[in-house]
Amino acid sequence: MTKPILSVQDLHIDFTTPDGIINAVKGINLEINAGECVAVVGESGSGKSQTFLTAMGLLARNGKATGSIKFMGQELLGLKTSELNKIRGAQMSMIFQDPLTSLTPHMKIGDQMLEVLNLHTEFRGEAAQKRCVDWLERVRIPEAIRRMNQYPHELSGGMRQRVMIAIAMLCEPKLLIADEPTTALDVTVQAQVLELMSELQKDLGAAIALITHDMGVVARLADRVQVMNKGEYVEGASAQEIFYSPQNEYTKKLLAAVPRLDKVDRLGAKLAPPPTKDDEIIIEAKDIKVHFPVKIGGGLFPKIKPLKAVDGVDLIVRAGETIGVVGESGCGKSTLARAVLKLIPPSSGAVAWLGKDVSNKTSKELRKERKDLTIVFQDPLASLDPRMSIGASIAEPLLVHYPLLTAKERDEKVKEIMGRVGLDPNWINRYPHEFSGGQNQRVGIARAMILRPKFVVCDEAVSALDVSIRAQIIDLLLDLQREFKLGMLFISHDLAIVREVSHRIMVMYLGRVVESADRDAIYNDARHPYTKALISAAPIPDPKIERARQRVKLEGDLPSPLDAKAQLRFLKSKIDDNSDEQYRPKLMEVEKGHLVAEFE
Repeated sequence: MTKPILSVQDLHIDFTTPDGIINAVKGINLEINAGECVAVVGESGSGKSQTFLTAMGLLARNGKATGSIKFMGQELLGLKTSELNKIRGAQMSMIFQDPLTSLTPHMKIGDQMLEVLNLHTEFRGEAAQKRCVDWLERVRIPEAIRRMNQYPHELSGGMRQRVMIAIAMLCEPKLLIADEPTTALDVTVQAQVLELMSELQKDLGAAIALITHDMGVVARLADRVQVMNKGEYVEGASAQEIFYSPQNEYTKKLLAAVPRLDKVDRLGAKLAPPPTKDDEIIIEAKDIKVHFPVKIGGGLFPKIKPLKAVDGVDLIVRAGETIGVVGESGCGKSTLARAVLKLIPPSSGAVAWLGKDVSNKTSKELRKERKDLTIVFQDPLASLDPRMSIGASIAEPLLVHYPLLTAKERDEKVKEIMGRVGLDPNWINRYPHEFSGGQNQRVGIARAMILRPKFVVCDEAVSALDVSIRAQIIDLLLDLQREFKLGMLFISHDLAIVREVSHRIMVMYLGRVVESADRDAIYNDARHPYTKALISAAPIPDPKIERARQRVKLEGDLPSPLDAKAQLRFLKSKIDDNSDEQYRPKLMEVEKGHLVAEFE
């Protein structure tokens, strides 16, 4: 028998903290063979990532590991950094969970990719450049050559994650450790990335360690599954056995919390009845446009072209209503939300909050109104001040809008909302770096909800959460919505979640809405080819169904948003080669309340 690619024996990982010793990993055993994908699933903070961070030599200074981790028979624990550097990056690579903190902010994307090739391969010059561009294109990054000269902050969250995946795959490693590799990706890119990982697994015999809370991804890719809870593996079996006949109660709980695209409602989730025309309009936006000037070419007189991030979108959100917004990374979902909240100035169009036109009001004039409108950001680490305790971060909106509250009253409100989002109120004085990604996301949700707003934008608000906590947060949002008639704009690439929480769904493509309908019609009677492709790419947490599905794939590469003809990808008959002002597909009502952009 051949040796396993990775062998873990009786591994214990302990951390020394001011609160005492934390036993993060408690004597686990694991083997991954060549050509095999093993998924490790479990709640945030259960210890999933620590095993593989330790294997990569990335254990924190206050951590201590005992036991054995062998890569192709070579012991990794205690290995010198110089020896470890010969393995990691070349033969063993890792896709990290948070691309913003994993990419070097002051280095261009191309330089970071070339650095890997220079360290581990013989690729140099044009050959190295070509390999980098090829991998960026394989993970569906448009204008790959231009992206090579950009910095991480110039890319969206999904784009940064794709760059991380490309960097990890550059050397075609024997072991690919994927820590939440598709968390920030939209479903079409996720489907392609999973296919890439599967090809690497089959063609090169690479082993894959998949750390994830997305059971749909597990159903599509995993051969075996290890379920982890509180530092221990509580169940391990083939993917089919885990999904169809789980033995452990914790495993059953995880599977019960997973939303499914092919089922309307998860057990426990209760969406409020849809609003009527008599319900108050909280947000109204008409013909919103957000255009950014982009320099094309160098020299003294570079050409300026408009990047039409949002290009004529209408939006109405009533009290107690959730509008779901889906689409690929870079389609304008988040930009639309920020324009509606006046966090960025729209290029044109009108916005009204609670019946008041705020189109021409200044930031100072809007400050008092903002207590009724809030946002939960996509990246919790980027939106939390690392120097502030989580209690201080959550209390900050109270200081701005209710300055007369005493410190004791603020702390009571903070502890109350922490409990409601699944955080221990005794953690009030801890800092963001002491929490997992999922826990920090809960802090962001608590901060947004503490003022009990009338309207909240959830920008990928549950993407970093494990399934059971995600179910709790969704139930909390739905409870708050029913209790306070809360209006929500729910942005996500997870179509199953969007269907679960939304009354109506808008599908965006390159700054425009291509389809809009109620949550059932959009899934049962999708008309636009782009909507059909999105639904087809969304994974279903059932191995038999998921692996037998036929994908609806879009032809050709993703067009550049700077291309005036890009919006006519589905209506090529209207392209005018001699005009920069191209025809704009019109939204047509095909059924009552069901709008579809022209595509044929």
